[in-house]
Amino acid sequence: MVYMHFGQVANFKTNSHIPIEKFAMAINSRLKKSILIRTAEEVDDKFHSRLCCKKKTYRYIINNTQVGTAIYRNLETHIPMELDVQKMKQGIQYFVGEHDFKAFKASGTSAKSSVRTIYQAEIIEKPDNKIWIELTGNGFLYNMVRIIAGTLVEVGLGNIEPEEISCILKQKQREKAGRTLPPQGLYLVKVEYETDEQK
Repeated sequence: MVYMHFGQVANFKTNSHIPIEKFAMAINSRLKKSILIRTAEEVDDKFHSRLCCKKKTYRYIINNTQVGTAIYRNLETHIPMELDVQKMKQGIQYFVGEHDFKAFKASGTSAKSSVRTIYQAEIIEKPDNKIWIELTGNGFLYNMVRIIAGTLVEVGLGNIEPEEISCILKQKQREKAGRTLPPQGLYLVKVEYETDEQK
């Protein structure tokens, strides 16, 4: 499964005497080439990379050309049918705010609550018929971004009207939403912590 992490944060405790400014280089020398540590820094003992997270931003990339691409086939999802991007832009705004995203989660999700808050939702048109779906929220359910993207594709194809998304959220029925798009094209772009917001 291809799923890109640009902003993944991890934390651990160590007794190592390696200077913090050389830590990333030291770890990278032991990792396989598909993983790269960008930076390392010391944090408070109470810091937890998952539990202290306040916001996450995900991006889903769609190639909306007729033939797709060979080089980037594992880095984006190819939708050959023409999408109505303006309708998708209308539809994505219904996800903004606090909602119960029960209709937009995969079965078997272990989360106790399916209520999440989306702070920002945007469709970005890029050159060469690339479409970026970007969502920033306080948390995401399993496959939530991929199901939202699949629902917006249905909006772009004319199978779901933009305003129907509000009803799908209220009805909380998974079968009313779009299909789960493939993992190719899903990126974790940014993770924000309380300290980031205070700067």
